[in-house]
Amino acid sequence: MTTYREIAADLMAPGKGILAADESIATMSARLRDAGVEPSAERRRDYRELLASTPQLAQSISGIIFCDETLRQTFSDGTPFAQAVAARGILPGIKVDTGAKPCPGLPGEKVTEGLDGLPARLAEYAAMGAAFAKWRAVFEITDSTPTRGAIRVNADALARYAAACQEAGLVPIVEPEVLMDGEHSRDRCAEVTSEVHAAVRENLALLNVDLAGSCSNQTW
Repeated sequence: MTTYREIAADLMAPGKGILAADESIATMSARLRDAGVEPSAERRRDYRELLASTPQLAQSISGIIFCDETLRQTFSDGTPFAQAVAARGILPGIKVDTGAKPCPGLPGEKVTEGLDGLPARLAEYAAMGAAFAKWRAVFEITDSTPTRGAIRVNADALARYAAACQEAGLVPIVEPEVLMDGEHSRDRCAEVTSEVHAAVRENLALLNVDLAGSCSNQTW
C-alpha cells in the first residue's frame, strides 16, 4: 500500500509541478463567459477533461488539484476523473478549504474555513481516489496586518487540516500564502513571511504532522 510519504515524494518529483485546476464554479463560469462559452457543469467538465487528457502531460505534471464538482464527474468515456488521471500517471488531488472569510474579532482580516465535517469529507475523497488535498491560507500585508491573531488562527487551521489529511491517508499541501500586493518593502514582506512560516511550523509540530508526508509552497 502506498504511503503518504511516497505520494509526497512523487508529487515533488524533480522537473515536475502540480497543476491547479480547482477554480470555484463561479470563477470557472466567469472564465467560460469571457471566452464566449455559456457556462454549465458539462462545459466545466469538458474544459477540465481537456486539461487532464493533454498528451504527455505526466512528463511535466505530477498531480492535478480538482474542486469537489470535478472529482465527482467523469471523463466523456465514463471514467471518474480521479481514475482517469491516475491511469495517465498523474496523482489526483482535491481542494478542501471553503475559502477565506472575514475573521471575527479581527476587522479587515480573514481566516480560511472548511474544518467543519472535514474528516468525513476526506474519507469520502480518499474513497473516490484522491491522493492529496490542498488548503490555502491568505495573509495580506498592510501597516497593521497580518496581526498575531490572524496568523495564529490560520496556522492552527492549516495544522488541523494537515493532521486530518494524514489520518485519512492523504498528503496535505500546506499553503500559507503571503500576498505580494501592496506598497510594503521587501524587508517587511520577509519579516511577515518568516513569522507566518514559523507559526505554521509550530502548529504542525504540535499536532505531530509528518512533514515528509506533506507538501508546501515553501521550504520548512
